Amino acid sequence: MNTAFLRGERLYLRPLDAGDIDRCLRWINDPEILPFLGRRRPTGREQEAQWLADQYKSDDHFSLAVVLNDGDRHIGNCGFNEIEHADRKAVFGILIGEKDAWDQGYGTEATRLILAYGFRTLGLHRIGLEVYGNNPRAQAAYARAGFSLEGTQRESYYYDGRYLDTHVMGILESEWEERCR
Repeated sequence: MNTAFLRGERLYLRPLDAGDIDRCLRWINDPEILPFLGRRRPTGREQEAQWLADQYKSDDHFSLAVVLNDGDRHIGNCGFNEIEHADRKAVFGILIGEKDAWDQGYGTEATRLILAYGFRTLGLHRIGLEVYGNNPRAQAAYARAGFSLEGTQRESYYYDGRYLDTHVMGILESEWEERCR
Protein backbone atom coordinates (compact mmCIF):
# COMPACT_ATOMS: atom_id res chain seq x y z
CA MET A 1 0.00 0.00 0.00
CA ASN A 2 1.97 2.99 -1.29
CA THR A 3 0.06 6.05 -0.06
CA ALA A 4 2.99 8.45 0.21
CA PHE A 5 2.31 11.80 1.82
CA LEU A 6 5.95 12.90 1.67
CA ARG A 7 8.49 11.08 -0.49
CA GLY A 8 12.25 10.93 -0.06
CA GLU A 9 15.06 9.16 -1.86
CA ARG A 10 14.86 5.89 0.11
CA LEU A 11 11.65 6.23 2.09
CA TYR A 12 8.31 7.93 2.29
CA LEU A 13 6.00 9.13 5.03
CA ARG A 14 2.32 8.20 5.05
CA PRO A 15 -0.59 8.44 7.49
CA LEU A 16 -0.80 5.70 10.08
CA ASP A 17 -3.76 3.32 9.96
CA ALA A 18 -5.27 0.53 12.05
CA GLY A 19 -3.09 -2.06 10.32
CA ASP A 20 -0.03 -0.45 11.92
CA ILE A 21 -1.13 -0.92 15.54
CA ASP A 22 0.44 -4.32 16.24
CA ARG A 23 3.78 -3.27 14.75
CA CYS A 24 3.78 -0.03 16.75
CA LEU A 25 2.93 -1.93 19.93
CA ARG A 26 5.86 -4.26 19.35
CA TRP A 27 8.19 -1.29 19.06
CA ILE A 28 6.97 0.81 21.98
CA ASN A 29 6.85 -2.19 24.32
CA ASP A 30 10.34 -3.43 23.38
CA PRO A 31 12.53 -3.19 26.52
CA GLU A 32 15.46 -2.05 24.37
CA ILE A 33 13.46 0.86 22.91
CA LEU A 34 11.29 1.80 25.91
CA PRO A 35 13.96 3.87 27.73
CA PHE A 36 14.52 6.09 24.68
CA LEU A 37 10.83 7.03 24.73
CA GLY A 38 10.72 8.17 28.34
CA ARG A 39 8.26 5.40 29.15
CA ARG A 40 8.34 3.04 32.07
CA ARG A 41 5.23 0.97 31.43
CA PRO A 42 3.95 -1.07 28.53
CA THR A 43 1.09 0.11 26.35
CA GLY A 44 -1.93 -2.05 25.54
CA ARG A 45 -3.76 -2.46 22.25
CA GLU A 46 -6.75 -0.34 23.33
CA GLN A 47 -4.48 2.51 24.40
CA GLU A 48 -2.57 2.39 21.14
CA ALA A 49 -5.78 2.25 19.08
CA GLN A 50 -7.09 5.32 20.93
CA TRP A 51 -3.78 7.14 20.40
CA LEU A 52 -3.99 6.37 16.68
CA ALA A 53 -7.63 7.48 16.49
CA ASP A 54 -6.66 10.81 18.09
CA GLN A 55 -3.77 11.53 15.71
CA TYR A 56 -5.81 13.18 12.99
CA LYS A 57 -8.55 14.83 15.06
CA SER A 58 -6.61 17.95 16.00
CA ASP A 59 -4.33 20.49 14.37
CA ASP A 60 -1.90 20.41 17.30
CA HIS A 61 -0.27 17.01 16.59
CA PHE A 62 0.05 14.22 14.04
CA SER A 63 2.23 11.21 13.35
CA LEU A 64 3.25 9.56 10.10
CA ALA A 65 4.57 6.11 9.27
CA VAL A 66 8.16 5.91 8.01
CA VAL A 67 8.11 3.40 5.13
CA LEU A 68 10.93 2.16 2.91
CA ASN A 69 10.39 2.75 -0.83
CA ASP A 70 11.91 -0.67 -1.50
CA GLY A 71 9.26 -3.16 -0.39
CA ASP A 72 6.86 -0.71 1.29
CA ARG A 73 8.16 -1.81 4.70
CA HIS A 74 6.98 0.26 7.70
CA ILE A 75 10.06 0.79 9.90
CA GLY A 76 9.04 3.61 12.24
CA ASN A 77 6.98 6.70 12.94
CA CYS A 78 7.61 10.42 13.16
CA GLY A 79 5.57 13.53 13.66
CA PHE A 80 4.90 16.78 15.44
CA ASN A 81 3.41 17.26 18.89
CA GLU A 82 2.43 20.44 20.69
CA ILE A 83 2.03 22.42 17.47
CA GLU A 84 1.44 26.00 18.56
CA HIS A 85 0.16 27.90 15.54
CA ALA A 86 0.29 31.36 17.11
CA ASP A 87 3.96 30.95 18.04
CA ARG A 88 4.70 28.89 14.88
CA LYS A 89 6.50 26.14 16.77
CA ALA A 90 6.23 22.40 17.35
CA VAL A 91 7.92 19.50 19.10
CA PHE A 92 9.34 16.77 16.86
CA GLY A 93 9.51 13.07 17.63
CA ILE A 94 10.69 10.00 15.75
CA LEU A 95 11.04 6.29 16.38
CA ILE A 96 12.75 3.85 14.06
CA GLY A 97 11.37 0.65 15.56
CA GLU A 98 12.83 -1.97 13.24
CA LYS A 99 16.28 -2.62 14.65
CA ASP A 100 17.71 -3.84 11.34
CA ALA A 101 16.93 -0.33 10.01
CA TRP A 102 19.03 1.38 12.71
CA ASP A 103 22.29 3.11 11.76
CA GLN A 104 21.39 3.33 8.07
CA GLY A 105 20.41 7.00 7.87
CA TYR A 106 16.66 6.41 7.66
CA GLY A 107 15.98 8.51 10.76
CA THR A 108 17.94 11.42 9.34
CA GLU A 109 16.16 11.19 5.98
CA ALA A 110 12.71 11.02 7.60
CA THR A 111 13.62 13.96 9.85
CA ARG A 112 14.70 16.07 6.89
CA LEU A 113 11.46 15.27 5.03
CA ILE A 114 9.21 16.27 7.90
CA LEU A 115 11.27 19.38 8.70
CA ALA A 116 10.73 20.55 5.11
CA TYR A 117 7.00 19.98 5.53
CA GLY A 118 6.97 21.77 8.89
CA PHE A 119 8.78 24.85 7.63
CA ARG A 120 7.42 25.07 4.07
CA THR A 121 3.84 23.87 4.45
CA LEU A 122 2.92 24.39 8.10
CA GLY A 123 4.81 27.68 8.26
CA LEU A 124 6.63 26.79 11.47
CA HIS A 125 9.42 29.03 12.72
CA ARG A 126 10.93 26.68 15.32
CA ILE A 127 10.97 22.92 15.78
CA GLY A 128 12.32 21.52 19.02
CA LEU A 129 12.81 18.19 20.71
CA GLU A 130 14.16 16.52 23.81
CA VAL A 131 16.48 13.52 23.71
CA TYR A 132 17.83 11.52 26.62
CA GLY A 133 21.52 11.10 27.33
CA ASN A 134 21.21 7.32 26.79
CA ASN A 135 20.46 7.82 23.08
CA PRO A 136 23.60 9.06 21.29
CA ARG A 137 22.35 7.56 17.99
CA ALA A 138 19.36 9.92 18.02
CA GLN A 139 21.45 12.91 19.10
CA ALA A 140 23.78 12.36 16.13
CA ALA A 141 20.85 11.96 13.68
CA TYR A 142 19.26 15.18 14.94
CA ALA A 143 22.55 17.06 14.56
CA ARG A 144 22.95 15.74 11.00
CA ALA A 145 19.45 17.00 10.22
CA GLY A 146 20.37 20.48 11.49
CA PHE A 147 19.23 20.56 15.11
CA SER A 148 21.46 22.44 17.55
CA LEU A 149 21.94 21.66 21.22
CA GLU A 150 20.18 24.44 23.15
CA GLY A 151 20.71 23.16 26.66
CA THR A 152 20.87 20.22 28.99
CA GLN A 153 18.60 19.40 31.87
CA ARG A 154 21.07 17.60 34.09
CA GLU A 155 20.01 14.28 35.61
CA SER A 156 16.35 14.97 34.82
CA TYR A 157 15.30 11.46 33.75
CA TYR A 158 15.53 8.51 36.11
CA TYR A 159 15.63 5.10 34.48
CA ASP A 160 16.92 1.72 35.54
CA GLY A 161 18.56 2.94 38.73
CA ARG A 162 20.39 5.93 37.28
CA TYR A 163 19.82 9.54 36.38
CA LEU A 164 20.21 10.64 32.77
CA ASP A 165 20.50 14.08 31.23
CA THR A 166 17.81 15.41 28.91
CA HIS A 167 19.21 17.37 25.97
CA VAL A 168 17.05 20.09 24.46
CA MET A 169 17.64 20.61 20.75
CA GLY A 170 16.03 22.89 18.19
CA ILE A 171 16.19 24.23 14.67
CA LEU A 172 14.89 27.55 13.39
CA GLU A 173 13.41 28.12 9.97
CA SER A 174 16.32 30.40 9.00
CA GLU A 175 18.86 27.72 9.98
CA TRP A 176 16.98 25.12 7.97
CA GLU A 177 16.78 27.45 4.95
CA GLU A 178 20.53 28.05 5.18
CA ARG A 179 21.19 24.28 5.12
CA CYS A 180 18.99 23.91 2.02
CA ARG A 181 20.99 26.44 -0.05
